[in-house]
Amino acid sequence: MSLGHLRGELRINEPLMRYTSWRVGGPADRYYKPADGDDLAEFMHRLPTGESILWIGLGSNLLIRDGGFRGTTVSIHGVLDTVRRVDDTRIFVEAGVHCARLAKLAASWGLAGGEFFAGIPGTIGGALAMNAGAWGGETWSVVRSVNVIGRDGSTRTLGAEAFEIGYRSVTPPEPHLWFVAAELELQPDENGGAAGRIRDMIAERKAKQPVGKPSCGSVFRNPTGDHAARLIEAAGLKGHQIGDAEVSTKHANFIINRGHALAADIESLITQVRETVQHKFAVDLVPEVRIVGEVA
Repeated sequence: MSLGHLRGELRINEPLMRYTSWRVGGPADRYYKPADGDDLAEFMHRLPTGESILWIGLGSNLLIRDGGFRGTTVSIHGVLDTVRRVDDTRIFVEAGVHCARLAKLAASWGLAGGEFFAGIPGTIGGALAMNAGAWGGETWSVVRSVNVIGRDGSTRTLGAEAFEIGYRSVTPPEPHLWFVAAELELQPDENGGAAGRIRDMIAERKAKQPVGKPSCGSVFRNPTGDHAARLIEAAGLKGHQIGDAEVSTKHANFIINRGHALAADIESLITQVRETVQHKFAVDLVPEVRIVGEVA
């Protein structure tokens, strides 16, 4: 497609391993980083009907196969990056904002209820798409409304009630809608403890999770009344490897890339973990990670 008056950056056959937290993934047919929201809307309007679209923020919670993505990848991190206070309790935040940045800003504004965002290793857009959570908090518990964009580039605002929300799942009222912003409702930080809680959460995360190692965050949803990490560890899978993909010895619900893993290694390890836990405990671990693209 011709850029015409578009102001963003279009790349052809762009390796997606550069944009995923696992550092794996084959090339996208087309990769576009818009200049701003208006440019994004114009780009979406020009895309051919039926074009496959993959949105990427920080590339966490995402496994792109080694054969890459047949279609267009849209990168929003660092583009849709506005955060502002609307009033005493409401915050407007765009989809490309890092969740940890939102948590810290909210605390600095004297607001509580958003501390859990500090434990989500991705952007607000991804958190909205999957109802991401950490430390007992979930994204949609504080969502008041969202701004969405359609395939034709049109944008609109929808109330939270328009979506069906579940544990790590969000069903929109119609297909082909992507999140570009949200308005969140928090509460006053009466005792001034929000910033301290964030520091404690970050310290606990560093102590218990393989921070600094290429991973996607948690791989599996926690089954009702249990924890995926406990089951994986009880199955004797901590430290188990396929190629350079390894079940973390620090936290069993993380799979890390030791340096040269292929997406195929990671996907095979996910499958093996599921099969082993199913065989030993009759529990089907449901992946939290989204797997897309073509097998090499």
